[in-house]
Amino acid sequence: MAAEHPPGRTAPSPLPAGVPAKRQSLVGLSADAGSPMLADRRRRLRLVAGLVGLSALLLFAGLAAGSDGWSAAELMRTLRGPDAALIIGQIRAPRTLGAWLTGALLGLAGATAQGLFRNPLADPYLLGSASGASLGVVLVLAAAALVGHGVSLATADAIARIGLVGAAFAGALLGVLLTLALARGAQQTVRLLLAGVVVGVVLSAVGDLVTTAAPEALRGKQVFMLGSTGFLGWGSCAALGLGLVACVPLSWRWSRALDALTLGDDSARSLGLSLPRVRAVLVTALALATGLAVSQAGLVAFVGLAAPHLVRRFAPAPHGFTTLASAAAGGTLLLAADVLARSLIAPQEVPVGALTALIGGGYLLWLLHRRRVA
Repeated sequence: MAAEHPPGRTAPSPLPAGVPAKRQSLVGLSADAGSPMLADRRRRLRLVAGLVGLSALLLFAGLAAGSDGWSAAELMRTLRGPDAALIIGQIRAPRTLGAWLTGALLGLAGATAQGLFRNPLADPYLLGSASGASLGVVLVLAAAALVGHGVSLATADAIARIGLVGAAFAGALLGVLLTLALARGAQQTVRLLLAGVVVGVVLSAVGDLVTTAAPEALRGKQVFMLGSTGFLGWGSCAALGLGLVACVPLSWRWSRALDALTLGDDSARSLGLSLPRVRAVLVTALALATGLAVSQAGLVAFVGLAAPHLVRRFAPAPHGFTTLASAAAGGTLLLAADVLARSLIAPQEVPVGALTALIGGGYLLWLLHRRRVA
């Protein structure tokens, strides 16, 4: 008589005759253990598909966003107009693509920072890059204002426009280098974190002193601090794209090191990792991604902090997938904020950094409240 199975459980699938009992048990265990892996894979695929579809929709919305908001009819009217090549090809298209690339760099940097410091509240501006970039911008604006008394306004404006991007990038790198010097390298995470806080405070104070001596630079500093995608052109897209191409393989290559760091320094050393080297490489990728994003779009808040949280919430995964998905989520988040910034009170614009702070900060507040209630 065939053996009966307990109610509610299905009979195991038959295996060919002659398979040892030990191998049969191993096959059954692997089949049972495979279901969580398949569920995780499905979640990741759904997240990727959602990000791709939403990014495509937002790219279209970015091209269609005009002075009266955004719609397909607005896009068709613009395409039929005599200035279609100028409006679409030279203004909306580079701004839309540049916003996505900027958000992708910030999302990538945020995931790297949170993995490096093993802290979900870490963001790309943690190592003094934000304060350094702000100081560089303030110095250029103050110099242009002082020089403007002796030259024409057009010359002073040209000096400011050409020097702002380079000064912001150089200032961001300077802030990171000062942090590394104060922390005596990247050997200890806590020392590196504290050094970044100190450098940020000092550089911010120096920038405030400069604006006190040259009040004309205060307005430009405010625009930079709020963040803006309105000045992004094809040159900015090229720089941002090259930076993303350089940072993505680097982050992917060292993603396993981030996985090892989650186990603690002692466990990572036991796996044969050179922690100073790992931290130095990750800090380099973090500084490059953050410096490029800040130099082109200013201080866009909360994108690098919120994007990795969204990815881990919908598809928990090792750092290899999390880093790449955070880049896509950051690009989608900033592009959504950019479209809203152009459409909410059109023809005027809302500072995109203010919107990202509201969206990202609101999401994090809701998440904290939900966990507290749970």
